[in-house]
Amino acid sequence: MRIDILTIFPGLFRDFLATSIPGIAVESGALSCITHDIRAFSDNKHRKVDDRPFGGGPGMVMMCQPIFDAVAAVESLDSTPAVRVMLSPQGERLTQSRVEWLASQPRLLLLCGHYEGIDERVIDELQPLELSLGDYVVSGGEVGAMVLVDAIARLLPNVLGHEDSAAEDSFTIGASEQKPLLDCPHFTRPRSWRGRDVPEVLVGGDHAAIARWRHSQRVERTSARRPDLLTAQDTHSREQPLS
Repeated sequence: MRIDILTIFPGLFRDFLATSIPGIAVESGALSCITHDIRAFSDNKHRKVDDRPFGGGPGMVMMCQPIFDAVAAVESLDSTPAVRVMLSPQGERLTQSRVEWLASQPRLLLLCGHYEGIDERVIDELQPLELSLGDYVVSGGEVGAMVLVDAIARLLPNVLGHEDSAAEDSFTIGASEQKPLLDCPHFTRPRSWRGRDVPEVLVGGDHAAIARWRHSQRVERTSARRPDLLTAQDTHSREQPLS
């Protein structure tokens, strides 16, 4: 899988893409992740990519030209069509089912906005899938891009140490029933710590009983912490939403 990241801060991704699960995905060849500096595509000698907003107000707005030219140039580097994604607090809230759909695509292009935002005209021209991490604002799309890359990398073949690891993550369990569940509690050695013991069922060797216990814990934890997951249907299609 190939992911191109368009950003004005490519250095932020250097250590991220060499560490932990993303690093494993890149090193194994399951993921090719390439950063591109939007400033390199600016048509002025100062490599300016932003300007003051029309109508006044605080902050700066990223200009159309550098972004449009960057997308055109980067997409031409590979014949595989890219799904364009823009990280934005105004976008569709990112869910595990959406991550799964994105992970099934051969190529993504992630556009990281910054400052007050991006000129709406280039967004209308490019028609990216807009994704949000949640109902809050961070300084730029780079943080969201890292979250998305990490979530996708976990789902790529032979990246995790155990083939069932991703299938048992929170929000993935039960997804086939359109009711994703939170994960169950996990324990490791020592068997007793500060008077707290590992549940007896986990050390008894009865795998069917362990499976039943884990499922009941997932349902109980989801009901207590995220009851909305048990009642709401997953509204995010796994299929391409763009024309």
